[in-house]
Amino acid sequence: MRLANYYRSLLQRLPALSVNADQVRVLHSAADFKSRLLALIATAKTRICLVALYLQDDDAGREILTALHDAKQANPALDVRLYVDFHRAQRGLIGHKGQGGNHCMYQEFAERYEHPIAIYGVPVKGRELLGVLHLKGFVFDDTLLYSGASINDIYLHQNGRYRFDRYHEITDAGLADTMLDYVDRLFAHHPAVPSLNQADIPTARRLRQPIRQFRQQLRRGQYQFKHESRQSGEVAVTPLAGLGKRGNKLNKAIRLLVRSTQQRLFICTPYFNLPKSLARDIRAQLKKGREITLVIGDKTANDFYIPPDQPFRTIGGLPYLYEANLRRFARANQTFIYKGRLNIMLWHHDCNSYHLKGLFVDDDLAMITGNNLNPRAWGLDLENGLLLQDPEHKLRSVFEEEKANILQHCRRLTHFTEIEQLSDYPEPVQRLLKRVQRTQANVLLKRLL
Repeated sequence: MRLANYYRSLLQRLPALSVNADQVRVLHSAADFKSRLLALIATAKTRICLVALYLQDDDAGREILTALHDAKQANPALDVRLYVDFHRAQRGLIGHKGQGGNHCMYQEFAERYEHPIAIYGVPVKGRELLGVLHLKGFVFDDTLLYSGASINDIYLHQNGRYRFDRYHEITDAGLADTMLDYVDRLFAHHPAVPSLNQADIPTARRLRQPIRQFRQQLRRGQYQFKHESRQSGEVAVTPLAGLGKRGNKLNKAIRLLVRSTQQRLFICTPYFNLPKSLARDIRAQLKKGREITLVIGDKTANDFYIPPDQPFRTIGGLPYLYEANLRRFARANQTFIYKGRLNIMLWHHDCNSYHLKGLFVDDDLAMITGNNLNPRAWGLDLENGLLLQDPEHKLRSVFEEEKANILQHCRRLTHFTEIEQLSDYPEPVQRLLKRVQRTQANVLLKRLL
């Protein structure tokens, strides 16, 4: 317990913004997230800034993009900006041949409206495989709407299916200013961050040198704000960003959170492939007698899952790789499952998918983030998160309600043998995974997935 208190003291030393607990709201569904997103766009008076991995050319994406343009036409002075990943914007969905990039839709909208909005592509690395913009957060005037979700049909529960995520709304001028200041300092006007509205978008090859300089700035970049002492009725909120393994403040804060656990730790991750350091921290907490709950999507709730009755594609092997990781982890920690210290909860709901991330520690600490808690997030992608410290337990009921909502469609794993193994998989999957193991490609894949 003494060590846990020490790690908590390190978290308490972090600079923070003091936010009224009553201004922190949790949404519980993709449909609610979409409704709130549209409402905030319609009522914004001075500024809208959306940062996401992508805004897709589909029904939901076009609806949101139309709403943004309509808001701009109604109020030309409204500052409307959208930042998406540079590489992701210029290709279609994985496994969908012949699908054009989202930039074509952006250009189409720009030509249609008198007052176009600003849409930029952010290249974190020279190639998408090596790192993407995974930063999250939508600012509307003084309100921050934060989710791990991007913008497309399934994230916004369009056409009957949804991808479950976490959704948080915080109204605080200081926090909104801080989130926007980061974007202004690092993204705005940088030669590596081109407009995606223009017809001639420079290639990554042409931007090679600016991207290198940009990457170094991102590694050093951090949220800047004046520390505010928390008052009664408020929670301390620390925005954190991170890129790369060295000096990554977000990764460090996540590890401090885990090691700060005194009784209970609750973790959500969609793709079970924990960084080695985080896996060690969790194992250490189990040995100390802490109760740990891991909420993970069943492989059928993975966005890359392909049902056996459909033609198999290589990308469909990913959910099975993640499941193999989970089976090994459960087997190694079966004793803790028996004792009730480790609760592995598998989420599954009809044909929907699971995309939740984040941590709850005891009743007073939480991390809201889009970080997948895997090696890719740990070292390759640009990530961010909000650390919440709530010593008065003002948000305890709010977060308990959120956890209950998350667990609604979960089942607890009682033994590792409940998870399928290689011999149980469809033949195409077995052939793929055997080839991966034979060539030892799984070592590289774990770093990139």
